[in-house]
Amino acid sequence: MSEFLSIAPDVRLGKGVKLSSFINLYGCEIGDETKIGAFVEVQKKAKIGSRCKISSHTFICEGVTIEDNVFVGHGVTFINDSYPRAANPDGSLQTEADWKVETTLVKKGASIGSGSTILSKITIGENAIVGAGSVVTKDVPAGVIVAGNPARVLRKLNQKKAEVA
Repeated sequence: MSEFLSIAPDVRLGKGVKLSSFINLYGCEIGDETKIGAFVEVQKKAKIGSRCKISSHTFICEGVTIEDNVFVGHGVTFINDSYPRAANPDGSLQTEADWKVETTLVKKGASIGSGSTILSKITIGENAIVGAGSVVTKDVPAGVIVAGNPARVLRKLNQKKAEVA
């Protein structure tokens, strides 16, 4: 391993995982044959399936589960708290005891475009595509393309794009 990798001893790496330099992994699971790009952080209790591609500059926080064969583009950010605060009402700095992790699930075969933000308590359906730069604020059905801020369904994957007159 390179001197530019930060991999905690509690990380579970599958067979044939490919890791770029300048990554930070701790307390997570990475499935077989998954590729992790440079400048990626995967936090504790996050799970990434087999044969995924996690592109550079992506942040996968605690509470995120990514199933097999998922593509995550460059600079994607996952969120695990709907109402984050640095301090408690009494002014004391919050700790892990002061909040509950909110989960996110990315189903098998989904693709998330570069620069997207995925809020917590979201499921991205099987084989769905999230367009680049999208902000996903609610569940994405299986087999659709969503895009925008907030992300909205554009069409089902098996539909042809309407011709522009």
